[in-house]
Amino acid sequence: MTLATPSLTADVCRIGGRRMLLLHATNDGALHSFEGHTYDVAGRRMLEGELSTRNAQALRDAFTHLNPVPVGPGISAGVGDRLGLAASGHVGAFQVYGTGVFPVFAQQSLRELDRLGRPLQAVIDAATFGSVAAGWDGAVGADLDHIRTVADIERGVSAGFTTYTLDPGDYVHNLSAELSRDALDAIDWAAFGETEESLLQQYAGRVIDLGEFTITPTEDDVLRAAAKYADAVIFVEKMYRRVKDLARFATEVEVAVDETDQQTTLFEHHFIATELSRRGVTWVGFAPRYVDGFEKGVEFDGDMDALVADMRGHTAVARLHGAYKLSLHSGSDKFSIYEPVIAATEGRIHLKTSGTSYLTALEVIAARDTALFREILRESISAYDQSRASYQVSAVATVEVADVADSDLLSVVADRTTRQMLHVGYGAVLTRTDAQGQRDLAAGVERCLIDNDDEYRVAIQRHLGRHLVPFSQGVAR
Repeated sequence: MTLATPSLTADVCRIGGRRMLLLHATNDGALHSFEGHTYDVAGRRMLEGELSTRNAQALRDAFTHLNPVPVGPGISAGVGDRLGLAASGHVGAFQVYGTGVFPVFAQQSLRELDRLGRPLQAVIDAATFGSVAAGWDGAVGADLDHIRTVADIERGVSAGFTTYTLDPGDYVHNLSAELSRDALDAIDWAAFGETEESLLQQYAGRVIDLGEFTITPTEDDVLRAAAKYADAVIFVEKMYRRVKDLARFATEVEVAVDETDQQTTLFEHHFIATELSRRGVTWVGFAPRYVDGFEKGVEFDGDMDALVADMRGHTAVARLHGAYKLSLHSGSDKFSIYEPVIAATEGRIHLKTSGTSYLTALEVIAARDTALFREILRESISAYDQSRASYQVSAVATVEVADVADSDLLSVVADRTTRQMLHVGYGAVLTRTDAQGQRDLAAGVERCLIDNDDEYRVAIQRHLGRHLVPFSQGVAR
């Protein structure tokens, strides 16, 4: 697959065991912004170049649809790429299975990027090269996920991200069963611009009509919402202002309180939305803390009826405040919930996947380089107790690598326990260094995947396609 204008044709190819940019041009002017080795073939100018930031930007200048834009209100899905090698498979999945679903090919959490020491620009550039390799001719988004500092916004704007997922989790306060005076006194009431009395007057006892049902918050509900989320509201407003002050292009924000310990009630969602709106904040998506059952890399393990009811309720709140989307974080491999969740949200849904593409890469490695996979598994198990700290997982590390036969290595990636250990162990694997200070396992992973790039691309396309089919059908409805 290629992308072409009247004067330029672009592709990403494997040349001498490396992924390279290959350009055909009708004149030197079309190659002016690119860097690489140029030569003539049959009267056309050719260029072989590195997959560099300069060449990625030149591609976005030549093929302007590759510049990220805001996702907007329709059904959408984001796909993370920890390795920078999955994008062509991601694109292929949307081409084959994701008709009508808006794609966010550049999506990564800052936690993962910083753990790997990977620059933000590399995420957008990898998505650009993957889009060229697969011949993508539609719009694309770029989501900087789980932003927790102003400095993170500055980095994101510099790289060109258009969606900013603001994560006020550090300012969401877990509460005991009985609301304490200390929890209320800890609120920065001056910054919040309200008092206990004014909040109770605004909310307590007032019926909130959500269409199919109503909710009527008690005084305790109101004060608990304030104690839990007031500081988060202040933080989100500050971050939102910074996005709008810095961005030189169209942007949007998502608000995510999903990585917190306590479920977000419908009234708490209403409280957050009301208070943000009062401050002039607008957002495209909201990720509450849903009912339990969302763990990394594996199927939903909670109460399906409770989840559907929860999603319907949050959709009703979102409809009351402007019909923004609900965002489904930790959405990878939750195949059983996609159809009921799409129905419950009336198609106002955004899916986020990330680590599942890394796990698909490990399937290829398990099949093609058993020694490398065993070392990856060993490193992941060793680091699991530390790596799991920032993720919702429940696996207990009991696997002995030596006991696993080569013929069973693929099943290790599928097994719930080892799959979670592999999922969260990527940081230890990809940053491990040898005696020379080189990232030896990361180099082995990249080499294996490039040597088997067609197999990896097809595997990604097929696996991600299982995620996308229900969402594409939701668009059709």
